[in-house]
Amino acid sequence: MKLVIVESPAKAKTIGKYLGPDYRVDASKGHIWDLPVKTMGIDFANHYAPDLEPRKPEQTETINRLRREVAQAECVYLATDPDREGEAISYHLQSALGLDPEAKNRIMFNEISQKAVNEAIKNPHYINKGLVAAQQARRVLDRLVGYTVSPVLCKKIHNNLSAGRVQSAALRILVDREKEIQNFKPEEYWNVSAQLEKPATKPQFKAVLAEKDGKKLKLKNKEQTDEALAVLNTNNYVVRNVKRSVSVSRPQPPFTTSTMQQDAVNKLRMSSAVAMSVAQQLYEGFDIPGMGHVALVTYIRTDSVRVSTDAVAAARARIASVYGSKYVPAKPNVYVTKKQAQDAHEAIRPINVELTPDSIKDKVQRNQYLLYKLIYERFLASQAEKATYDAVNVAIDCGNYGLTATGKTLTFDGYLAIYGEAKTKDKDKDDESADNALLPALTEGDVLNLIKLNSEQKFTKPPARYTEASLIKAMEERGIGRPSTYATIMQTLYKREYVGKDAKALVPTNLGIQVTEYLEQYFDEIVDVDFTAEMENRLDAIEDGGEPW
Repeated sequence: MKLVIVESPAKAKTIGKYLGPDYRVDASKGHIWDLPVKTMGIDFANHYAPDLEPRKPEQTETINRLRREVAQAECVYLATDPDREGEAISYHLQSALGLDPEAKNRIMFNEISQKAVNEAIKNPHYINKGLVAAQQARRVLDRLVGYTVSPVLCKKIHNNLSAGRVQSAALRILVDREKEIQNFKPEEYWNVSAQLEKPATKPQFKAVLAEKDGKKLKLKNKEQTDEALAVLNTNNYVVRNVKRSVSVSRPQPPFTTSTMQQDAVNKLRMSSAVAMSVAQQLYEGFDIPGMGHVALVTYIRTDSVRVSTDAVAAARARIASVYGSKYVPAKPNVYVTKKQAQDAHEAIRPINVELTPDSIKDKVQRNQYLLYKLIYERFLASQAEKATYDAVNVAIDCGNYGLTATGKTLTFDGYLAIYGEAKTKDKDKDDESADNALLPALTEGDVLNLIKLNSEQKFTKPPARYTEASLIKAMEERGIGRPSTYATIMQTLYKREYVGKDAKALVPTNLGIQVTEYLEQYFDEIVDVDFTAEMENRLDAIEDGGEPW
């Protein structure tokens, strides 16, 4: 018997389906060892060595059961997730089960499919000590921060409070934005537009006041606005020039962990925590009537937008068969992973593009269907042709003032036929933009009729509060934490009552503001966003072997 050990029973069931009767697949049920709960658990005199123990009482039985299975196995494979946490679990299993540390017993796969699992079994390798060291450094660092600072907060403010290396930096981002909003001083401005028509030609259209004496104009008060209206009411409107162009919109890359969470929040109205939980189900596999235990997507913790050549070819073939060859670009779309990102895994994508969301819609839970559909369509669209538009920009003179009218017409939907853009920003109903208007045929020198002038007083608005999606984006851009931990961070902020919600907006509570101000005063580095980001860079350096942990 050959033994394969993974983290979760669901993953074990999916892998067991592909390996056959010669293999036994069992689960460690997550980390078997961790730092103790009631003490610091770090040996400061011995290079900060962690004092690990079974994570839960029942993990002792798990270890004993796995030891019995190891004793009966002719060989053992450690098939935990392909990341820092998974590598640490494998390393701890290797130690706890008495496996040869010099043996090639570590296997990894980016997707749980027949091909990927069998390929991994054929190519075992050594445990990556750099990944293990990075995980250990991260765990010890988080323990030092949490167990040093949290008791101080409980003593100085009140019980059941916590601080964390990433948690506190994320909270500071929210608190800083809230203070920016509170200190914001609105400024007056005015919008002016003209409803115009070309004589005997439909349709009427709107042009927006944009210039005075050839320079960009922003009306700051009623006096300036009345001055402009006087000219606009008494002078001819003449087309100065008409510029026509073709514009394009390119598809976005397939999902990373961060962008998947953002779109799940924006498009599906899921919380980041729900999105990650459902994504884990899609990756590990679950029972689907008529299909058995099946995994649907590749590994869900990734910073990369890279995709295998086989997956690209499958996507292009699927697009051609469903939408037609004109929707397939001449060459595959290639996306570049961000410089600071880890590129060990592919982007998140469906394992099999022939398994469409609609084919399983009535067989899976609603959230499973919705997230799979989101991942599926985003991936397929990433290999589709760009969308094209006919654009027109018209400059109109009236006295010494200039107005603009713009129109844009979709001429080929391309990737939008598969994955339309999310309307994630609340558009100002009173926005005076004339974009995307339907315009009549206009030529230079045309004299236009004024139908109506519109003017409106407005005031600048403070920056918007963060939503879960925009906070995740900000954390990623500023290098705070890892995308796979963002959902957990959000849950902690809610649990500690540091943050509340106003519709979709995240609002720091008085307690959250008080904690942040206290940390800024006495533990400045803990809430320093740049310091937290630098710690992430150093963890990456440990992982790559460039720095001892």
